[in-house]
Amino acid sequence: MGLCVPSGRISGGVCGLLSGRSLTWAKNLGVSTTQLHMSNNGSSIESNPKVQKLNQIIGSDSAGGWEKSWQQGHTPWDLGKPTPIIQHLHQTGTLPSGRTLVPGCGCGYDVVTIACPERFVVGLDISDSAIKKAKELSSSLWNANHFTFLKEDFFTWNPTELFDLIFDYTFFCAIEPDMRSVWAKRMRHLLKPDGELLTLMFPISDHAGGPPYKVSVADYEEVLHPMGFKAVSIVDNKMAIGPRKGREKLGRWKRTPSKSLL
Repeated sequence: MGLCVPSGRISGGVCGLLSGRSLTWAKNLGVSTTQLHMSNNGSSIESNPKVQKLNQIIGSDSAGGWEKSWQQGHTPWDLGKPTPIIQHLHQTGTLPSGRTLVPGCGCGYDVVTIACPERFVVGLDISDSAIKKAKELSSSLWNANHFTFLKEDFFTWNPTELFDLIFDYTFFCAIEPDMRSVWAKRMRHLLKPDGELLTLMFPISDHAGGPPYKVSVADYEEVLHPMGFKAVSIVDNKMAIGPRKGREKLGRWKRTPSKSLL
């Protein structure tokens, strides 16, 4: 692990650049300021009209629904800026270096925030519109040589190299719950044996339906433990944005070398 932010560039580099442009980017993407803070308590999620519309879009077209959401600018999960906790971990040097994957990367705020000479980051999304926007927003950044965006399906994509770190946020909760065991198998398949899986667990609630589907620590353990993953730490995310405080946990997972899948 190591801090890979160029000397003197924390305020003027990618982290400062993203924070300063977050609202401008949101407006350019057709995302309102209220969309930047999707509510996360159980009853509010179910009654939130933006979430209801998302469910209608995805429900009417499971294959192309996410692309339609991006085309319509209906992305209530999009913060319009880097996730505070991942930015903090990067700036404090507590993220592993090496090849990193961010599935369901959207506009790529987290991808470009943690990309640096010691950490090459791949942002993956099934939506062509999301990937195009991510590329448009990031092509001129100082660290552009240290990240890439790919339009691929996480569940079928086969990269030529494995990853040292995978960061999952609003991806686990977006997939159908019966796909979670497949998600865990893919995490094992894509991560190096000594790599780390970082999961920001959201929304921890009791609401029905989705996406986003409710999650719990037990939901992650149920699918990750059979794949040989054990939690190194699971803590409340104290840096969650206001509406999500108390409903997010940060989990750091490593594989147990001796675990057999037979």
